[in-house]
Amino acid sequence: MKKRYFIAGTDTDAGKTMVACALLAKARGQGLTTAAVKPVAAGCIDTKDGLRNDDAEQLLAQCTLPLYYEQVNPVAFMAPIAPHIAAQQQGQRMQVGRLAGFTSGVLMQGANLTLVEGAGGWRVPVNERETLADLAIALSIPVVLVVGMRLGCINHTLLTVEAITRDGLELAGWVANCIDPQMDELDANVTTLQHRIQAPMLGLVPNFSEINVASQRVEACQAYLDLETLLK
Repeated sequence: MKKRYFIAGTDTDAGKTMVACALLAKARGQGLTTAAVKPVAAGCIDTKDGLRNDDAEQLLAQCTLPLYYEQVNPVAFMAPIAPHIAAQQQGQRMQVGRLAGFTSGVLMQGANLTLVEGAGGWRVPVNERETLADLAIALSIPVVLVVGMRLGCINHTLLTVEAITRDGLELAGWVANCIDPQMDELDANVTTLQHRIQAPMLGLVPNFSEINVASQRVEACQAYLDLETLLK
């Protein structure tokens, strides 16, 4: 079994990394091999080993394959800004073909579950012509959409689902992640999305803002996710 998915979000901070890590951790718990790639990460710290991104390090911690950091996060920028702007500031130009090459190297290692996490939302630019959606298209893998449940999420979600479909990719499922603990009419919003999205809902994840340790949030998140649908 070799399952591969692109983890997209409705926006920045929708919870892509937590959900991706929880899915990988759940797969590990079933004895499956796991791998992950975050092709582009902006918002890194400078360490003795080079630039390091917290999201990418969390993903690496859930990989059973012996990957090194640069395989999981091949393109890293220090500034926590849109990646294409960070690249421009450093006189660089990212290209989808190059990102796809980095990512394919991990996909080819054949883990039972490999997740590729995007950055921000679906149309985040890579350069003046390409977006991260073009990377998902180049890889031709199904998409799992993480929905940040807050006011306005219905519009953001339906537009993203429409874009994924128009780009010719399969939406394998979506996760409702309660990023706003005070969201009004949460259940009604979830029901609306369920009625309008022609893909399975893989989980309703409660708000974990009171849990300060990322690994503990990942552990708690596992109980609310349906991994089996993705493994079929």
